[in-house]
Amino acid sequence: MFRTFPFLAFLSITLLLAGFKPAPKPKPIVLAYVGGFRGQIDAGQIAAEKITHINYAFVDVRQNRAWLHNLATDSTNFKSLNQLKLRNPDLKILISIGGWSWSENFSDAVVSDTARLAFAASAVDIVRQYQLDGIDIDWEYPGMKGEDNVFRPEDRENFTLLFKALREQLNILKKQTGQNYLVTTALPGFDAIFTHTDMAQAHQYLDYINVMSYDFFTGGPLAGHHTNLYETGKVKNETSGDKAVKLYQKAGVPAEKLVLGIAFYGRAWQLENGDHKAHPRTITKVERGGGYTFIKDTLLTNPAYKRYWDRKAKAPYLYNADLKRFVSYDDEASVRAKCQYVKKKGLAGVMFWEYFNDPKTYLLNEINKEL
Repeated sequence: MFRTFPFLAFLSITLLLAGFKPAPKPKPIVLAYVGGFRGQIDAGQIAAEKITHINYAFVDVRQNRAWLHNLATDSTNFKSLNQLKLRNPDLKILISIGGWSWSENFSDAVVSDTARLAFAASAVDIVRQYQLDGIDIDWEYPGMKGEDNVFRPEDRENFTLLFKALREQLNILKKQTGQNYLVTTALPGFDAIFTHTDMAQAHQYLDYINVMSYDFFTGGPLAGHHTNLYETGKVKNETSGDKAVKLYQKAGVPAEKLVLGIAFYGRAWQLENGDHKAHPRTITKVERGGGYTFIKDTLLTNPAYKRYWDRKAKAPYLYNADLKRFVSYDDEASVRAKCQYVKKKGLAGVMFWEYFNDPKTYLLNEINKEL
């Protein structure tokens, strides 16, 4: 038997004397979705030094191509976002294609080899023309109903083949520019998505998977935490950020590719029962929650609203007893818990929807303190 310990000790000392340093851990991702669909962006209001990636939302899918919905506005926005690199040279800017309203044509756009190649080439053309850093796909949803989307069983395989085509086209662009390009996707936190995707295969073409660990409760008939980190144990078929992360890992995605979602907005409902702690929380009406700056400056300062903290879920909520109004959202405490979770679990970082829902950067400041 060889005695390896003296050799390993000698090797360690040699490397130490040679000034060898282990590779530094990657900097945590702080990814902001920035909504260009509203019109012109005031990029000067973006704290570029506090984020690592911007996903520009959204690019439409028309006639089986990636399509800029408002060319004049989009091109101006790309120019102003690129100017942010003067303040943060490491900032990466990606186009995000699809979203809730513009995913209806994804299935048709990737239904064949020819279609996928043409679609991927059109997306890469946008990256090339506007000197961007990659492509994010927000297909809601492959193989299942979203808002008004076409879907078919073949979406499961074509979803993976889409990323393969994007990666191949971006590799061609890399040979021309010498630049590395990113391919990412945003996917929901509910378990049905795994029936219609093959994440063990898809992730090999992806740099990151942005887990939309929010919107767990949206319309009705019930209200609840819409962006909770953990399950409460009081809701049937309950979803949480932690559960979503575990499902992606079980599906074959490495932890270091997962980006945990944070909601910069709230969701609100009028409850049927005046007891906000009783389950199920049946609603009579869906109401507007608002962005976090509005919640913090307007609702949290209003004595009619009382803040509650669900220790098990690591999630806050507001309740207005007079209006029977229940508001679910992320705040500094829940963001702190999510960032600590990311570090503990070895995830890539955090992402959030949407930057201008918190223009005073209350939550982004908390992310920076933790990450």
